[in-house]
Amino acid sequence: MIGTIRKHSGWLWAVIITLTVISFIWWGASPAQRGGGGRTTGDFGSINGKKVTQQQYLEALNEFKLFYLFHYGTWPDKKSNVSQTDMEREAYIRLLLVQKASELGIHVGVDAAAAAANQMLRSLGRNGQTVTVEEFAKQILLPEGLTVTDFENFTRHDVAIQQLVQAIGSSGALLTPQDAASIYRREHQELSAQAVFFSARNYLPSVKVTPQAVGQFYTNYLAEYRLPDRVQVSYVAFNLGDYVAQAKAEWAKTNFEAQIDAIYLQNGPQAFPDAKTPEAAKAKIRDLMIRQRALVDARGQANEFASAVFNLSPASANNLATVAKQKGLTVQTTAPFDAEAGPQEFAAPEGFTKTAFGLTPDEPFANPIASTNAIYVMALARQLPSEIPSFADIRARVTQDFQLQQATVLAREAGTNFFVKLSVSLALGKSFATICVADGLQPQVLPPFSISTRELPALAGHAELNQIKQAAFTTQAGHASNFQETEDGGFVLFVQSQLPVDQSVMNAELPQFTETLRRSRENAAFNEWLQTEATRALRDTPVVRRMAGGQ
Repeated sequence: MIGTIRKHSGWLWAVIITLTVISFIWWGASPAQRGGGGRTTGDFGSINGKKVTQQQYLEALNEFKLFYLFHYGTWPDKKSNVSQTDMEREAYIRLLLVQKASELGIHVGVDAAAAAANQMLRSLGRNGQTVTVEEFAKQILLPEGLTVTDFENFTRHDVAIQQLVQAIGSSGALLTPQDAASIYRREHQELSAQAVFFSARNYLPSVKVTPQAVGQFYTNYLAEYRLPDRVQVSYVAFNLGDYVAQAKAEWAKTNFEAQIDAIYLQNGPQAFPDAKTPEAAKAKIRDLMIRQRALVDARGQANEFASAVFNLSPASANNLATVAKQKGLTVQTTAPFDAEAGPQEFAAPEGFTKTAFGLTPDEPFANPIASTNAIYVMALARQLPSEIPSFADIRARVTQDFQLQQATVLAREAGTNFFVKLSVSLALGKSFATICVADGLQPQVLPPFSISTRELPALAGHAELNQIKQAAFTTQAGHASNFQETEDGGFVLFVQSQLPVDQSVMNAELPQFTETLRRSRENAAFNEWLQTEATRALRDTPVVRRMAGGQ
């Protein structure tokens, strides 16, 4: 692909930020099976009573593909999490938006469309240079079956849709400076607070463990111990590190350093933002080229090995070990793993687990699978169906789970009792610190935090930040929150005081905060309109009919 698509370029965000919010909010469905891009024949339904032709649908589908390309840097049908249904409904959403823009008299002139197209093509180039339409068509569009006309339609409609977003969402963007300042203060007003955490770990020694209690716990929670379908594979790994020396030797036979210099000059220092000097940038290029050559060598060896395994007849999983022994290679076997977790022995590359679960005794092999550090050739070792382990096999785990559950109950009882004492003592004028000391508890002073705080390391896993915020900002200063249950047990929060907002920081941040708030409200207003409009206008489209029928 030409250059690198800058996924976060300012212009692209201006055009697509709202549409990014649109797509999966109204539709709400998770991706289904992967497909190539929607229907190509048959009934295409209607939008607002107007029939959709095959040509209109296909043009909208191609426009969505281009939208996805400029947004994510790849084609949607190359992503496993974008299904045929996803692409089909996105095409109908686009048709609806284009229709609405036309009804509102939004028309994009030739100059505006050309300017948009140039901005897009510039995002594909290097060093701010614009990629020509001819290059774009030849290298990107044509291999995917798209044309320059598709690109022209896409740019024209994208500008129209953006104007539609602004027109529909303009009411939500109305915001006075006073309102913005008030919202800023509310979101950035920090609190000073202390917390008492009641952790289950502290109550483990108090739990009484008997064989009868643990056995009953196992019986009560049988379903929790069910193991899913699992698979075990044997594999040979062609590690990249084993080919680095060879790759260096191969590069040494060429004008390697001159190539590195040329790549650096072509891309410029801005292509290597993490490198502080030209030498550091060239070192990154050098390492990348060596790794790429090593990967080619490793893949070649893996392909040769796999071919030898596949050529043995009859097909048997044991053929992997047979050929590996002939070639002096090591065969390793994973522990059983499920479809969600994948193997634990190494960071499995994308597709490894799915491929492993697709193996069968009749077809026990898969083509080599590459990761950033190795090429893997695997064979099916065992398939293990879902089962519930016997109590004897997992006694230690069940005992530990029982202890933790009972300790959590004790922690929550202690927290609830403390809150009752705390409420009475505070009403009598005693201080929070005095009450804690009298109960043998050590309160933890939390760093100041606000609604806008994104992390609070001091919590150390005792509670979720949102739980702390909810308790803090619904409790008056000088008072304590109710006891709040957590997975770890629970906590009581005492709000000491509200801290003043730093006026100088507020003055510096308020303009950007206001703009972000306006854009957020504009998006919300537009999405609310779209949800209502799409529910009505798209009900006679094939994709909505299928969803309504549960297909």
